[in-house]
This record gives sequence, C-alpha cells and structure tokens, in this order.
Amino acid sequence: MKSITQNLKKLQSKLSKNKKINLVVVTKTRSEKEIEEAIDAGATSIGENRVQEAEKKFPKIRNINKVEKRLIGSLQSNKAKKATNIFDVIDSVDSLRLAKKISDAAKQINKKQRVLIQINSSGEKTKSGFLLEEKEKILKCAENANIEIEGLMTMGPNTTNKSEILKAFKQTKNLFDDLAKNHNMKMKTLSMGMSGDLELAIQEGTTMIRVGTAIFGKRPKVV
Repeated sequence: MKSITQNLKKLQSKLSKNKKINLVVVTKTRSEKEIEEAIDAGATSIGENRVQEAEKKFPKIRNINKVEKRLIGSLQSNKAKKATNIFDVIDSVDSLRLAKKISDAAKQINKKQRVLIQINSSGEKTKSGFLLEEKEKILKCAENANIEIEGLMTMGPNTTNKSEILKAFKQTKNLFDDLAKNHNMKMKTLSMGMSGDLELAIQEGTTMIRVGTAIFGKRPKVV
C-alpha cells in the first residue's frame, strides 16, 4: 500500500504538466498526523468540509501555517463568523444571503474574505449553489464590500455518464469566462474535479482540483 507521500508526489508530478492547475488536498475526517504528512510532502492547500471539524483539528496540526486553508463544504449562515476566522478561502458561497453574512462577519475583523461562488451546474435538487442561469444573482454577490470573489466552484453530476459530466464542466467554464470577460470580475480560480472525475475536469479547463481519496485512501467506515 502506497503512503500518503507517495500518492501525493505521484499526483503532483501528473499535474506539473499543466502548471495552471492547483491541488487542494481534501482532509475531511483525516487525522492530524495524516494531514501533517501531506503538508510535509508538499501540499500547499487543504480543504475541510465542516467548520466544527476544522476548528478542533487545525490548532493540533504542527505545520498548519504552511498551507492555505479552504472550506469546501456547505456553510450554514450562522457559522459564517467562525468560518471567516478559521479559513483563508470559503469555496462554497451558494446564496446571496450567505454572501452577505460572510461579508458582514469579515467586516467585523477587518478582513476581505476570499471566496468562490458555488455553481449547481447539473441542476440536481440534492445540490446547493447558483444555477447556471442565475448570473445576475452572482453579480449581486460581488456588491458585498468585504468578500472578494476569486472564481467559481462546481461538483460534477452524480453519474458515471461522461458526457453529462463534461457538459456540466463545460457550461461552468463558459459562465466563468463570461463573468471575467463581460462583467469585469477578476476570476482566477475555476474549481472543478475530484478523485473520480479529475481527468474530465482537466479536459474542460479547471484550474483547481480537490482530491482526498486518491491521496489518503478510502475513508474508514463510521460504525
């Protein structure tokens, strides 16, 4: 069984062929020791799904200050204040209300909170995020003074149909380009692709992938 370091180095080597792609190491449910190994192996950005988990783990990780800390999971508006204190970037802004909550919380600590806007590119009811056609709402998010929108994030549809996944990624890339070119938004990050569909995301122009399982192995089942 390959180590975390070996898996990470292999993935980094693969991505080095495309210098525009950044890697977020997904550390949800992973131990402090596992995360420390990933950081020692060269991880530059980690992603947590839950504010509560990050709040408990981060202070125990000896090399945590060497990496960018991203919230990649859904954020409840009542945890916006904690999130702005803990994370460098919040990747999951999925509503106008949440954008305002984050901005208000960031203002209290004199911070300009870096964020990504979450896009529900497949239109699945089980997923949150702005629909592809809700461009005006995304533009309204940008009116909040204490958030800095750096780009978009989406998750591929829950299917093995490659054409459907490619379609969702392509449409998100089109929206990303439109916001940058026609609406003067400084879009630099397009976060698409995880362990299962990263090849398709790369094909469609992602600039950031989120990978956990391919680095750490399968998560242990919670009994």
